[in-house]
Amino acid sequence: MEQDYPWIKGVGRVAELPASFYHSFSGGLLEMGELMRHAEPQVFLRETLLILRRFIGFDSAWWGQVCPGVDGAGPRNLLHASIGLSPTFAQEWNGVIAACDWFAQDSIGSLGTVLRASGECDEGPEEMLAFVERHGLHTIMAITFELPGSGLLFFVCLYRNCPHAAFNDVESMLFLEFSQHMLQSWKYRLADWRAAFGAASLEEMAVADTRGQLYYLGRRIGDALARHCDDWQGTILPPSMMAAFARLPCGVTLGGAKLVLEPAGELVAMVLAGAGQRAQLSPRELSAALLYARGQSYKEIAREMGLTPSTVRTYLRNAYYSLGVSNKIELAAALAHA
Repeated sequence: MEQDYPWIKGVGRVAELPASFYHSFSGGLLEMGELMRHAEPQVFLRETLLILRRFIGFDSAWWGQVCPGVDGAGPRNLLHASIGLSPTFAQEWNGVIAACDWFAQDSIGSLGTVLRASGECDEGPEEMLAFVERHGLHTIMAITFELPGSGLLFFVCLYRNCPHAAFNDVESMLFLEFSQHMLQSWKYRLADWRAAFGAASLEEMAVADTRGQLYYLGRRIGDALARHCDDWQGTILPPSMMAAFARLPCGVTLGGAKLVLEPAGELVAMVLAGAGQRAQLSPRELSAALLYARGQSYKEIAREMGLTPSTVRTYLRNAYYSLGVSNKIELAAALAHA
C-alpha cells in the first residue's frame, strides 16, 4: 500500500475469513447476477449497492460517470445517482468542489485502486470543509474505473458520517471485488443496449427514462450536450431534448451533431448519427418510412407489412438516421426528393 497521501491507497493485507462469510459474500454476487438479468436498468446499480451494504455498512453512497479534468480544469460529473445524499450534491461538487477535490482527482489517476480516508477534515479550502461537514463525508471509500468504449470513467463512493468509523482492510478488499463484479455486469447491459440500438460505439449512445433521467451517457453525446445546451448540469437531459420526446422516433440537432431518438420500452435511446455513417435505405425501411410519413401509426404499419411494432420502430430509426432528418415533416420532404 502507498502511504504518501493523507488517505490510504490499495487494499492491504487481509487475514483469512471464515468460510461462512465467503459463502454469504458469494451469495451476494450471485444475487447481483440475477439483478443484472431481470432488474430494470434504473434500479440495477442502486439495488446492487444495497446488496453491498449487507457486507460493508455505509450511511450514503454516490456513483456515476465522470470525465477527467483537462487544461487545468477539475473533473466533471456528467451522470450520477446516490443513496442518502442531497439532490444538489453533484451540482455543488461540479460547481465549487471538483477543482480542489484532491481525493477524487487521485482516484481518477489511480484507476482500479481503492482509496479510503477518515478523520476530522480540518485542512483544505473553506468550500471543501463546508461541503464535507454539510453532507457528512468524514469517512470515505472510493474507486474509479475506466468504462471501456464510453470515453468516460465510472466511479463509486461510500461514506460514513462518523469521522472515527474508518473503512478497514477487509471492507476495502470486499469493496474492490464487489465493484469489479458490478462493473462487469453493467458492461454486459451496455453491450446489449449498443447491439439493440445499433450504436457504432458506446461513445455515441445515451439512455434515459421518459422523465429525462440519464442512466448511461457516452462521451461524444455528453460533449455535445455540454457544448450546445447552456447551463446543462448533467444527469437530467436539458429541456430542448425533453421536448423531442413527444414526437419519438425523431432526430435532434445539437450544433453539428445529430441525435436519433427512439423509444425502448420505458426508456429512450439516443444514438449519434454521423454524416459519414449514413447509408441507403433498404426496401423494407423505405416502405415503413413512406407509410409513416403518410400518417400511419407503428401498429398500422406493422399490420400492413407483417412486422412487429418494435421492428417498425427499428426501421424508422434507421430511416431517420440514414436520411439525417429530425421529424416527420423533414422525413416526408427527404423521401419526396430521394
